[in-house]
Amino acid sequence: MTISFRIDRILGDRPFAEVGDAVLAVNDEDRGLLAVAGTHVAVAGMHEFGRTAPVGVYGIDDLACRALLRARYPVHAMAFHPRLPLLVVGTGDYDGGYSFEGELLLLDLETGSATSLIEHELGRHVLGLEWLSEQELRVLVAPPDDWQDKDAWSEGHVAVVHRPDWKVVPPRSITGYDLAGPRGAAPRTDRREDARQTVSGLSTNWDPRRNVRAVEELSDGRIVATLDGVQLETWLPVGRRQWALRDDDGGGRDIVIAADERSAWVGLVRPPWKERAQALVRLALQDGAQLDHNAPSGPVSLVRCADGLPALAPAGRNGERSRLRIRRGSRVYFRETVSTQDGQQPGSGEAWLAAAGLGAIPGAERPREPRRAEVDLLCPYSWKPGETHFAGPGVETADGDLIYAGTVYHGHGLQPGGSFVARRMVASEDPAWVFRTDRKATDLDHDMETVYVTYDDGEIVGLDLRDGDVRWRRHLAVAGVPVVATALTVAGPGRLLIGTTDGRILDCSAV
Repeated sequence: MTISFRIDRILGDRPFAEVGDAVLAVNDEDRGLLAVAGTHVAVAGMHEFGRTAPVGVYGIDDLACRALLRARYPVHAMAFHPRLPLLVVGTGDYDGGYSFEGELLLLDLETGSATSLIEHELGRHVLGLEWLSEQELRVLVAPPDDWQDKDAWSEGHVAVVHRPDWKVVPPRSITGYDLAGPRGAAPRTDRREDARQTVSGLSTNWDPRRNVRAVEELSDGRIVATLDGVQLETWLPVGRRQWALRDDDGGGRDIVIAADERSAWVGLVRPPWKERAQALVRLALQDGAQLDHNAPSGPVSLVRCADGLPALAPAGRNGERSRLRIRRGSRVYFRETVSTQDGQQPGSGEAWLAAAGLGAIPGAERPREPRRAEVDLLCPYSWKPGETHFAGPGVETADGDLIYAGTVYHGHGLQPGGSFVARRMVASEDPAWVFRTDRKATDLDHDMETVYVTYDDGEIVGLDLRDGDVRWRRHLAVAGVPVVATALTVAGPGRLLIGTTDGRILDCSAV
């Protein structure tokens, strides 16, 4: 099917948007380039989709992003090749046990492709990089581990790696022998403040926004959103931000707009070490003033029900894996784990799709939290014997079916075909259709014909609402640079509001 997908406008766009909070900046004055590494953060927050550290290469004259990579570990060193269009990036981290892991990445500035060069599967924690010539790269690496080695945190090994042509170095071709070298002092220098001064000096509009969690549109054309570090913000129809309520403890997540559009309930995320990891606030949409507060009894998802009012869906105690979030439901749906009769820890196959009626409204539009006596177990959560299904985002259709995303549990991580989107009648154990892929869905919504699903690799897929067939699919990009969606809302037929990991809001058309 041929469609026209376009980004009509971008809210929250600004220089260095791709990297967020800068931790390291290295320039190449001869070519007029600046490489900026961002903080190693959870994509969409709270470890739902893994952690990455972005590295962007920008033109100093126009601050346009020329290339982008997302590293698995925090970035500690970068160096431009003296002649070739290459950037080497050194990353690494402590595994929490006794190993230092990391990568030496080679970014081709012409193709945008990145190659991981170290042979060992755990790599090495790279601390420093310097080009000695066009063929020789000086590499400073941490010791492989700190087992009975108290100086491993302050010392490292220096090696000089020689390659005749770095443009054609194969992946995983730098061996332990290449990285062997004398050991000496290797202080771990924090260059965060220098990096921030560098990017601030080039642009006063720099703002380290990250991970839009939810986005909605009001009838007057204003757009409201939650994101990391911000409880809620509103954007005027002209594209200027009206106000933003900062939140250093975590940020906003789910949004439910009141019927009169004068206020909104917002679910807040709090660090796990807080006494209560969640809170709910009701904020005035005119200026962000707090009007009300609610502390749920346990982990919940804040959802907007079919009657337009807010409700709290129990989210279980396994983080994102047990958080089923069904928008516009005629009931409050959630994933429920049923205890065994002998009281032992519930095992696989004992998760159920559960629901509670909306019931009476306990107060002035305060979120409703189902009582245990109101809960019905509808059917086993997994429709396939032997598979344990984790939860994800979803929506109820006009005819009462549920369309939701999830993943299949596997002890070695997400496997090929282990991510699904299913349309399911709540009275039937078997889904009407299932669409499977290899990447985890970050959000979904639908209009009269199409289910729109975003994934953690930047892809957006349009599925036929009736049979789940793929109508179209593509990867999101802004000015040719890939972006990853973290929130999606259908604002009208073929019109999508998409929030991204870099804090931008894309107003899109798919017709």
